[in-house]
Amino acid sequence: MPSASPAAFVCDFRPQTAAGGGADADQRERVYEAEQVMAAAEEAGVGEDDGNEFGGGKAVVYAYGPDADTLFKVLEPTLRSLPFRPARVVLRRGDIESRVDL
Repeated sequence: MPSASPAAFVCDFRPQTAAGGGADADQRERVYEAEQVMAAAEEAGVGEDDGNEFGGGKAVVYAYGPDADTLFKVLEPTLRSLPFRPARVVLRRGDIESRVDL
């Protein structure tokens, strides 16, 4: 059976920026807490958290797994609970991408 290439899941938030243009400490902590909750994806066997990135007025959370839709279904409640808007999720399935606004 051929192995499928992993699907990517990228969530892009636009938190209120601090004086230096980045997320403040409380906002970063909220993203870190969400990533801990996202461990549910690993427990469910649908993917794994692959870290985050802060800068340029945004916070980005990365996750990977065999199926982007299943991964999003598991992580969606946690991502929607974050107060940052605008926010979007990009689901990558090989060469195909779709966007979901949160």
